Amino acid sequence: MNLKRVVVTGLGALTPLGNNVKDYWSGLVNGVSGADPITRFDASKFKTQFACEVKNFDPTDYLERKEVRKLDLFTIFALVSAMEAFDNSGLDLEKINADRAGVIWGSGIGGIKAFQDEVMGLCKGDGTPRISPFFIPKMIADISAGYISIKYGFRGPNFATVSACASATNAIVESFNYIRLGKADIMISGGSEASIVEAGIGGFNALRALSERNDSPGTASRPFDKDRDGFVLGEGGGALILEELEYAQNRGAHIYAELVGGGLSADAYHITAPHPEGHGATLVMKNALEDANMQPEEIDYINVHGTSTPLGDISETKGVKKVFGDHAYKLNISSTKSMTGHLLGAAGAVESIAAILAIENQIIPPTINHFTDDDQLDNNLNFTFNKAQKREVNAVLSNTFGFGGHNFSVIFKKFN
Repeated sequence: MNLKRVVVTGLGALTPLGNNVKDYWSGLVNGVSGADPITRFDASKFKTQFACEVKNFDPTDYLERKEVRKLDLFTIFALVSAMEAFDNSGLDLEKINADRAGVIWGSGIGGIKAFQDEVMGLCKGDGTPRISPFFIPKMIADISAGYISIKYGFRGPNFATVSACASATNAIVESFNYIRLGKADIMISGGSEASIVEAGIGGFNALRALSERNDSPGTASRPFDKDRDGFVLGEGGGALILEELEYAQNRGAHIYAELVGGGLSADAYHITAPHPEGHGATLVMKNALEDANMQPEEIDYINVHGTSTPLGDISETKGVKKVFGDHAYKLNISSTKSMTGHLLGAAGAVESIAAILAIENQIIPPTINHFTDDDQLDNNLNFTFNKAQKREVNAVLSNTFGFGGHNFSVIFKKFN
């Protein structure tokens, strides 16, 4: 079958490092940490009292106040990042066949604050149920894809992907497939998450998944460091505009990169822990390379899942070594979660943007907060510790793995 080629023509990001793509990228290459004490609620009684919040953000700068009241923050993040990506792409709504334009959006949790607020209201009430008419639309994970499609009038493929921390990459792979199969010309894809609420922090604390380094939030996310003690919760959104190559060329679009392959796999091992030998990680990277018709030696940089958990970083490192062999020592590897924290269902989108901008700028963003080597890892690998590195970057693989054993990888190449 003659598959269409798919390119990236627009980017949008709303992150703990900056509220647009330019500021996000600047934060990454300068090794800035987005972690600070939580401001959204009183976290003093929680084991973890810090997170990577989006900062200096007023939704009414982008949306009407009456609309903001109807939306959970994860949908606001989705709309704002999608708006930046659409504007950045230079697409003209007047010239788009809306029947061949779609939206696939990922979120691992959806409207957790909306859910929490309504339940707390019920518990504090006099027993008479008083539920907001916007409760269900604010909460359901698919609503962001719906709102984006309504905003732009896109009538093509439209749904949500929910695969925990792999949700956004899942959405990108699905969008890629619809375009290359000839079923769409344009897709808005990505993910958003807004889980820095009492239930989110408390829930992940109960799993013992979060760092508890309250005395030093900025150094708490330390992937591949011996003293890592869990991830730092982040929030935000990331959006990509994907187009069929000829369609993009015919309108004179700027092409950031080509999306050439996507891989999927399952650990089939444990609900939260990765396979200790990295079997799922190994398989998903192999599948992505096969889908892209590429050899391991063609990859220059891996933006790893790299959450800063004791087990996860070891498992992923084993997978990289199995797939890439001797070439693993010629790669740059980095975890941008060391700076952004873990954006859960949005992680794959903002990390895909980091991968694309590494190609665009020929710079590898660092893994910050490295202090002590871990003997359980291979310290001869180049984890790009603490400082960005310039190098030739023609192809990047980005990994995202989710609770439940869901694994997705995508590969972006310099467009030629």
